[in-house]
Amino acid sequence: MSVPRPKSPRPVPPSLKEDKEETIWEKIGTLGRKKRIKEVQEVQEEGRYAIESPGSPVTDLPPEEYALGENEERSMIEPRSYDEPKLKELIAVLIEWINDELADHRIIVKDLEEDLYDGQILQKLFEKLTSEKLDVPEVTQSQEGQKQKLRIVLSTVNRLLGYSHFSQPKWSVESVHSKNLVSILHLLVALARHFRAPIRLPENVSVFVVVVQKREGALNHRTVLEEITSHYEDVGMRCERDAFDTLFDHAPDKLQVVKKSLITFVNKYLNTINLEVHDLDTQFHDGVYLVLLMGLLEGFFVPLYAFHITPQDIDQKVHNVSFAFELMQDVGLDKPKARPEDIVNLDLKSTLRVLYNLFTKYKSMG
Repeated sequence: MSVPRPKSPRPVPPSLKEDKEETIWEKIGTLGRKKRIKEVQEVQEEGRYAIESPGSPVTDLPPEEYALGENEERSMIEPRSYDEPKLKELIAVLIEWINDELADHRIIVKDLEEDLYDGQILQKLFEKLTSEKLDVPEVTQSQEGQKQKLRIVLSTVNRLLGYSHFSQPKWSVESVHSKNLVSILHLLVALARHFRAPIRLPENVSVFVVVVQKREGALNHRTVLEEITSHYEDVGMRCERDAFDTLFDHAPDKLQVVKKSLITFVNKYLNTINLEVHDLDTQFHDGVYLVLLMGLLEGFFVPLYAFHITPQDIDQKVHNVSFAFELMQDVGLDKPKARPEDIVNLDLKSTLRVLYNLFTKYKSMG
């Protein structure tokens, strides 16, 4: 039976050392190895000092995290933040949401950092939420393969959420793949809010993050407070139920009556410019009819340069809906509880809420 190879060399007995003298080349090689070991130890000590120096939290950072390039940064949640009840609640809520969404795939997430970093579950979650199939390999074992899958998944997510080169998200391929919990939380919260997940996100969740950067060969650190969730005024994220929730859940027949009344209302005005709505579910999602409707209701002309009459992408649609919301507030209506992204994302409840507010104010007009 073969003997397992020891992890480190066995010490040479003194008698054998005396029988063999080191050559000059062996001595040079030994000195080189000692120098490299010393350099690694110095880098590790610098890292430990940067993290553990007075005024800094004690953080268990693995030695490989200290191997930074010039101006490169690493960040990690300060250990004490892991004990914050709100952070624990947020993680638990997001895990439960993912598991509910992916129950048909028999996927069970237990740890956000360990289970999401390779892109496999993020791919499945995105496909479930959008009903779209991504063209990526199902299983990738290599690190480069995992990053390539993540690159495709995150690129699609960013495009859907309206991010561009001018508005960078708080996550990246590198941060997610390196199991950065803060980045993963930002990503999941953004997805949950965009898709109106039926969950209650704990509000005002913040964590202390230690950021280590290498400058001029030395490691420097700073501690920042990172906001993960804030105060949400939109209805869905605060789980404040209203009449439309009741209609959707318990009175679908009455919901159809409401939709018919709203269609009659909007067509009364849109017909004057030879436009007509047949489907509330889809015809308001790009914001064009909302903008035109506001002009017709208030009797003013909306200049065509102020909005996109034929929007080509999500950014332009969000701009149109946001502009319509601004017009509503300019004429004295309350700020819509829905978000522009909800309308663009074909959220029927949000569309109905906005239109019903218009109906309530203008139904008595001649």
